[in-house]
Amino acid sequence: MARASVTVIGGGILGLAVAERLSRSGTNVTLLEKESTWSAHQTGHNSGVIHAGPYYAPGSLKATLCTAGNRSMVEFAREHGVPHELCGKLIVAVTKEEIPRLEHLYQRAMANGVPARIVSEEEAREFEPNVSALRALRVESTGIIDYSQVGSAFAQLAAGRGAELIRGARVERIDATSAGVVVDYGTGHVASDFLINCAGLQADRIAALAGVAPSVRIVPFRGEYYELVPEKRGLVNGLVYPVPDPSLPFLGVHLTRMMDGSVHAGPNAVLALAREGYDWKTIDLRDAFDSIGYPGFLRMAGRNVGTGAREVARSLSKGLFARSLAKLVPTIERNDIVRAGAGVRAQAVRRDGTLADDFVIQRAANQVHVLNAPSPAATSALEIARYIVDIAGLGR
Repeated sequence: MARASVTVIGGGILGLAVAERLSRSGTNVTLLEKESTWSAHQTGHNSGVIHAGPYYAPGSLKATLCTAGNRSMVEFAREHGVPHELCGKLIVAVTKEEIPRLEHLYQRAMANGVPARIVSEEEAREFEPNVSALRALRVESTGIIDYSQVGSAFAQLAAGRGAELIRGARVERIDATSAGVVVDYGTGHVASDFLINCAGLQADRIAALAGVAPSVRIVPFRGEYYELVPEKRGLVNGLVYPVPDPSLPFLGVHLTRMMDGSVHAGPNAVLALAREGYDWKTIDLRDAFDSIGYPGFLRMAGRNVGTGAREVARSLSKGLFARSLAKLVPTIERNDIVRAGAGVRAQAVRRDGTLADDFVIQRAANQVHVLNAPSPAATSALEIARYIVDIAGLGR
């Protein structure tokens, strides 16, 4: 029997990882990306962290695919010469109230098989002399990498095995039947037996085009970053994170040393008024109305009015942002940070207002739709690709 042909939509790290995975078995793969470059959105704007997996509910897709992905991403980087560093990180409790949450996080790390240990204030300062911590969780296997370079490596490998990778291909129409799928991208069309949707910020819309009712709605949240001025980079050796608020999907403002030696600070989380809106000036009325008019968003916003107001205030005030960082490293002041761009997270929200706290991968006839793949999706890219190919029945 002939091997199935597959169309992949989305040229971020997940779409490229899926194309690379399928190309290993000689599958006829076509990948469509609407932008002129790979990794133009979430992949190209993230913090570049190779996550270890202490945060996620044991047994969840995030937990299992992240812990495996930590290993496979490092192995891939080593094999293909992608610069990376396993620098470890500290998750710091700065108040007594945070210590029980830190200890719970340690127990979760143990359940997930993540190498981690609780350290004292004195031990924490051995790793990060400038940090404020009553106690901390040291996670050795956390690292840093440039995921755009990883995506480019995936693209090169897939193309080298015969995959057709097309940029500037905005999907306009999808005709799906029991016999296969035809995707029209304006300047051409591609017919295949199977469709895999890795469109990130546009994933729910692509699913709808394919005749699938998505189980969640994408609501874009912008994460804004600062970075330490060059003369203050020495305040941080690696990665410093707060103890996360369990009621929120975001890890909180943190400090991350990047591969180029800079130290990024952030992100916060504010509603973006465009799915690809990297600043307050960028507004797309369709995107804004899709978010604000969605009952799930209204229910979610109603439960988080105070948190949302604080995030907006921090977005507009450099001083507030600096004070958030000073909770982790007390010597950081307003003049020690400068703006450093932003990213947009495709947050999946259910109609009842709850946030999807795990990867959401929806199966349909001849189709797989990745509807929620925020952090740690980049870390987990090789494992998510393996999982998708397996559930689609496209593996060897």
